[in-house]
Amino acid sequence: MAPVDLQSREHRDLIDIIDNLRLHGVNKYVDLPEIIVCGDQSSGKSSVLEAVSRISFPAKDNLCTRFPTELILRRDAVTSLKLGIIPATDRSHEERDRLSSLQLDVNNETLDMAAAVEAAKHAMGISEAKVFSKDVLRVELSGPTQPNLTIVDIPGIFRAGSVEQSIEDANTVKEMVREYMSRPRSIILAVVSAKSDFSLQDITELAKELDPDGSRTLGIITKPDTLDAGSDSERFFVELAQNKNVVLRLGWHVLVNRSFKTRDNTSDQRDRNEARFLSSGAWSQLADRLKGVTSLLSRLSIVSRDQILQHLPELLSDVEEGVTECYAIRKRLGSSRETPEEHRRYLLQISQDFSALMRSAADGIYTTEFFGNAMTDIGYKKRLRAVVQNSLSSFAEEMRLRGQQRIVDSDEVDVSQRGHVSRKTYVNEVKILMTRSRGRELPGTFSPMLVGELFAAQCKPWEGIARGVSQDILAAVHCTIKLILEYVAVDDTAREILAVVHKGVARCKEMLDAKITELLHPHLHGHPITYNHYLTDNVQKAQSSRQRKQFERSFMKVLDLTDLKAEHHCHMTTPSKILDQLQQKTEVNMERYASELAVDYMEAYYKVAMKKFVDDVSTLAIEECLMRELSRLFDPQIVFMLKEEELLQLTSESRDTRDERVRCSEKLTALESARTELRRLDRYRPEMSRNGVRSEQSEEDDVVATGIDNDNANLLAETSTSNAHAKEPRPEIAAMADAGPPTGEDHDIFGFVTDTKPPKRKKKATPTFAVRDDEI
Repeated sequence: MAPVDLQSREHRDLIDIIDNLRLHGVNKYVDLPEIIVCGDQSSGKSSVLEAVSRISFPAKDNLCTRFPTELILRRDAVTSLKLGIIPATDRSHEERDRLSSLQLDVNNETLDMAAAVEAAKHAMGISEAKVFSKDVLRVELSGPTQPNLTIVDIPGIFRAGSVEQSIEDANTVKEMVREYMSRPRSIILAVVSAKSDFSLQDITELAKELDPDGSRTLGIITKPDTLDAGSDSERFFVELAQNKNVVLRLGWHVLVNRSFKTRDNTSDQRDRNEARFLSSGAWSQLADRLKGVTSLLSRLSIVSRDQILQHLPELLSDVEEGVTECYAIRKRLGSSRETPEEHRRYLLQISQDFSALMRSAADGIYTTEFFGNAMTDIGYKKRLRAVVQNSLSSFAEEMRLRGQQRIVDSDEVDVSQRGHVSRKTYVNEVKILMTRSRGRELPGTFSPMLVGELFAAQCKPWEGIARGVSQDILAAVHCTIKLILEYVAVDDTAREILAVVHKGVARCKEMLDAKITELLHPHLHGHPITYNHYLTDNVQKAQSSRQRKQFERSFMKVLDLTDLKAEHHCHMTTPSKILDQLQQKTEVNMERYASELAVDYMEAYYKVAMKKFVDDVSTLAIEECLMRELSRLFDPQIVFMLKEEELLQLTSESRDTRDERVRCSEKLTALESARTELRRLDRYRPEMSRNGVRSEQSEEDDVVATGIDNDNANLLAETSTSNAHAKEPRPEIAAMADAGPPTGEDHDIFGFVTDTKPPKRKKKATPTFAVRDDEI
């Protein structure tokens, strides 16, 4: 796509749409591209605005520096001036209506706006008590020589207080300036006075802080005529204008302000004086595109256009996100409710949404936007099935590690750790228990009840572990329920419904606790029952392992070995010696043999019962008593059964809720309108502007058509006496300016074809905002 000509209808559409969005308060919700003029007090900011607009702002009491001023310049066949007020976002609804509807009358013949500005000051409430305001004075100036450009001037920064402005006012202004400059889509027009030391001007420090790489700052040097010719200060500011000392991607520009003596000069006289001064002395070495108000207008038009086109995709994306968010909020708030039927309809919608999300959370189907990002804490808490699965996995691991009252270790293991006991000691304890519980069993056998008694003692920790995991899962359920209700209902309604849902969860908790008690009872108070063949397998494996260790010790003793796995020379022995050694290890104590066997059966049964208990708690308790009931905690059937007074209690809304609905509707209306307008702009986005803001060098090579009155353009080359006058532009030249230059050729800023292209100069690799001390 071809670039958008600076004075074409398309370019004006770009600027108008963004300005219209700002006028309707869209910048309250998303940052809009804008050019802001900022600097220290008395740095010449107001003079920059006057030079750009060619109208005089009231100088009395510095009125226009007491509040932000949005200057809108538009090319039109008829000259006109309109003033209005854009209320600050922190104003009340009534104040916004009052200020927005205020009529500020101006004289379109004289373009005198002193009375209108005074009326705006009074409407904003500026007085001795309130010196500054965040309300924006909107100045819209149209005319045949005006460019299509919008810039915002904000109050100047100052430090010391005075009779007219206090230290508190200084802080207020600095915060206001910081707020404007920190907006990532703004172009900072940093005004630096050559009359003051560069390093002592606050705007330089703020620009360095808020735009550290200098990518969106264009520096403006004012009052260069106050410097002594040939001085070090003059040399420093000349090199600054050449982008050598403090490197900015958009570069620097030089303007000459009206002095006290020339304050009454016309704009034409001011422009001629500027052109004469900048074409002499050290300033003559600067390229024309770096000095004078005419070339500044061209640069600002380019920067404004590119800034809008660069940020268009992300701006549209932000608006889309805002619209989506508004729809979600509006759905959560519901429509305005007056009749019982409207209240019930709203509650039914909440019930359906809650049940659907609760079912998805419990089933592990996380497809809706409610569940968000699983990598965040809040996103994980919404995924209830994941939390439950992980909790039950931890439960199984804790049962395996800490489910036994006493861990029976082999005799070779150190059992000094608390809760551990050697097998030998434990078998001796079982032997004593068996002798004191003897019935009719033969020697070498044991009563089946003995295994149950040993097992019941070992599984005592099960209840605490099972109750603990149930409490953890219940806490996760409460958290998920709260998050879902906050998502589907307004806060007041969510709190009321939460009380109803908590009653249902309490009933689930009672069933859960009862089921865990039921599952524990046969293990703690019954006798062992299992038909799982793993019981005998575990007993045989335990006995085989123990016998193998005994055989290894016997062989090592007969063969006089220390390690069976190491290579050894053959030893002479007889089978009878080996059999004698094995026979010595045969247990002749029948009671100890029975105790060993009882311990083996208890440990084998414990493994089988523990696995079954873990599965039973997971399926019969957690799943059946809790998870299956969650989607029915607040289903539509409950809503239908509510009495009218209960219904009104649940769905009554506060004043805050009604206000939020109004704010949401206002925001949605503004953003939907913005989305429509921004989609229109996308067709103007040329390929060259899709890669970011262009540099100062790109501006030098840009094909520009400013359409600025050539009375002003001729001043750049004017070096005659002060009473020389520019000629009226020829019709064909004006037509070229309006139409823009033809593509494929080099042109100057007025659209004339040039024979040669200015050589590109290489920039020094100087760090951004790194000022050389010897140059100041």
